[in-house]
Amino acid sequence: MSCLKCLKYTMCVVNFVFFVCGATVFGFGIYLMTFSRFSSLLPSLQAMSIANSVFITGIIITCVSFLGFLGALKENRCLLISFFILLFILMLAELTGACLLLMYETQIEEFIDKDLKNGLKKSNESRRNGTVEDDWDKVQMAFHCCGISNHTDWGTHVPKSCIKHRSETHYWPQGCFTKLKDAFEENLLNTGISVIVVCVIEVLGMCFSMTLFCHISQTGLGYK
Repeated sequence: MSCLKCLKYTMCVVNFVFFVCGATVFGFGIYLMTFSRFSSLLPSLQAMSIANSVFITGIIITCVSFLGFLGALKENRCLLISFFILLFILMLAELTGACLLLMYETQIEEFIDKDLKNGLKKSNESRRNGTVEDDWDKVQMAFHCCGISNHTDWGTHVPKSCIKHRSETHYWPQGCFTKLKDAFEENLLNTGISVIVVCVIEVLGMCFSMTLFCHISQTGLGYK
């Protein structure tokens, strides 16, 4: 019984921490949606812009962790099994996404590169029509990059956000997509470890919830 109580309160604490993290991500998503959706970067995926993705991720983390917290605290079998099923679905979705990313890496890279070029072209046209600043400027200033591959992607109308030093006309040497790819390749091991850690946490969460569920079913304790 003492081990089960320890397991119960461990689940409560861990899920509460994840609930707070999820609420933070959710709030950050709302902030991005309010000030900039970053939807002009990838025109074909406007529905899945950075702001929308962060917002949805925050909702998922918050809802799942709340189910786990309340299910463990109240010893509710319905909530515990719902928590187990949602974690299992999330883990399958993550593994499927990782496999698809590895299998179609070249095609995905080509699609993103093509869509970024379309977004950059539209941004260039809007600048000629009087638009002063857009999502591209925010990304270029934040990550110290210019264009997709380099500043030549902008043609003759290179924006001020590409200038390396405000008093000179030196542009950031790397393109944003190139810089993102290089950063991902340099941190490939860390990314893989992070994915494994997330999967391990999800497996432990499923094991803990199922252990509590079976104990409640056997003893008849808790809510049905």
